[in-house]
Amino acid sequence: MTVDRFDLPVTTPSARALALYIEDVDRVLSANAGAEACLREAVAIDPDFALAHMALARNAAIYGRMGEARTAAGRAVECCARSGTARERGHVEALALATNGQPEQAMDALERHLRAYPRDGLALSMALGVYGLIAFSGRPDHHEAQRALLEGLAPSWGEDWWFLTYLGWSHVETGDPSGGAEILERALALNPRNAHGAHARTHARVELGEASAGVAFLEAWLPGYDPAAPLHCHLNWHLALFELDLGASERAFERYVSAMRPGIAQCAPLATLADAASFLWRCGLYGVGPKEPPWSDVAAFGERSFPRAGLAFADLHAAMAAAASGDAAAFERRLNVLGKLDDDGKLPQGAVISALCRGLGAYARGDYEEAATVLDKGMADLTRVAGSHAQREVFEDTLIAACLKCGRAERARRLLAVRLDRRPRAQDSVWLEAAT
Repeated sequence: MTVDRFDLPVTTPSARALALYIEDVDRVLSANAGAEACLREAVAIDPDFALAHMALARNAAIYGRMGEARTAAGRAVECCARSGTARERGHVEALALATNGQPEQAMDALERHLRAYPRDGLALSMALGVYGLIAFSGRPDHHEAQRALLEGLAPSWGEDWWFLTYLGWSHVETGDPSGGAEILERALALNPRNAHGAHARTHARVELGEASAGVAFLEAWLPGYDPAAPLHCHLNWHLALFELDLGASERAFERYVSAMRPGIAQCAPLATLADAASFLWRCGLYGVGPKEPPWSDVAAFGERSFPRAGLAFADLHAAMAAAASGDAAAFERRLNVLGKLDDDGKLPQGAVISALCRGLGAYARGDYEEAATVLDKGMADLTRVAGSHAQREVFEDTLIAACLKCGRAERARRLLAVRLDRRPRAQDSVWLEAAT
C-alpha cells in the first residue's frame, strides 16, 4: 500500500498523484503558496483521490473560501465512502466536520483519530494555532491545551520540522519563549522556508522583547516569500509592529500600505481584518501614523467580509474598525447581535467579546473613564478571545492608554510593570514614564 511522508496509508493508483499530494500537503503545512494548483492536478489524474480532495478543502478554508472548502470536503466524503481505509475515513471525517462548521464534533473526531494515527499532520493542524479548533473553543487555557496535546503526541513524531514548529510555539505562548525558541531553531534548520516556523520564531522574539533582532530576522526571511502565501500579510504585520516599537513609524505605515491593507493583502479575510485594524488602532494609541488613518476602507472590508456577527475574533476587529471610522450604526448593530448570541449561549467566548467591543467603542468616542472600567473587567477572560499574546496586547494597550487619559495612573503602572517584568518594550517604557 502507498503511504504519505508520515507513513500513513494513501489510496491512489497514481504515483504522480501521490507525489503531488505529498509535496502539496507540505506546502499547506509550511504556509507556502502553490498547493492548490498541484492538488487540482492530483485530482484531475485521480478523481477518486479522497485525501487530495480533503487537502483542497483544507487549503480553501485557510484562505477563508468556505463555500469552495465545503464542496471539496463533500467530494472527499463521497470518495472515501467508496474506497477509503480506516485512516482515510477518520481523517476525512474530522476535517469535514470542521469545514462544515461543527467544531465540537470535529474535535471529538480528531481526538479519536489521533489515538490511532498520531502522525496525521494535516488533520492535527486544524486544531492548532491561534485560529484553530482549540483556540476558537472559548476555553481560557487554549495555549496550555495545545501544548499538552502536542507533548502527548511528541513520542510519535521525533525531529519533524512541522511538529517541532507547533511544539516550539506552544512553549512560547505558555511562558517559555527561550525554550520555545530553541525548539523552533531546530525546526527552521530542518526546513528554513517553513513560514509557520518563521512566524513562531517571530513570536519568540516578541515575547523576549527582541525588536531589533526581529526586524533583522524578518527582513532576511521575507524576500522570496510569495505575497499570495497565507502568512505574507501577517509576517509583515509583525515586522511593522517591531518597527513601531523602534520608532520607525513611517516605515511601518509604508509596510501597511504595501502589504497589509484590504485590497492588497491576499490572505484570508480574518487575517487581513485583524492585522489591518489592530495595526491602525495601535498607531492611534501610540500617537503615530497619518492624521487621517484609512479606517473607512478597513471598516467596509469588515462589514463586507463578516456581515453577520458570530466569529468572535472577527467581530472584535470589525467593531474596532467601525468605532474608529465613526460608523456608530454598524458598531451598535454588531454589538446587539453579539449580546443576543451570548444570551442564547451561542458564543463560546461568552460576555467578554461584548465587553471588549464596548470598551473599544468608549475609547474611540473619547470616554476614557468608561473605556478603562469596561476593559479592565474584561482582562480576566481575555485569553478566551483566541489569538496570540501578541495579538491580544492591543486590548491591554487600549486599557493602559485609557487609564493614562482618565487619571488612573496607578492601574496603568501595575499593568506596565507586569509586562515589563516579562519582556522589554519601548512603548511600555514610554507609557511607564508618563504614568510616573
